Amino acid sequence: MILNIAIIIISIALIASILMQSKGIGLGSLAGGDAGGVYTKRRGIEKVMFYITIALSVVFLVLVLISVVVSG
Repeated sequence: MILNIAIIIISIALIASILMQSKGIGLGSLAGGDAGGVYTKRRGIEKVMFYITIALSVVFLVLVLISVVVSG
């Protein structure tokens, strides 16, 4: 039960972090920057959000695998 709640919370956080990184809503555009489709190097908060997204996805994968092993 606690494992399922943790998976739900992590999945919501993962969805939110992915949506914050999408091209149209990028954090760089909040400060008035517009890349115009040109690749730019991640800096500052965008880099932190990228690493948070990776960490959340790894935690989500581990929790799901644990859930499958425990239930099976």
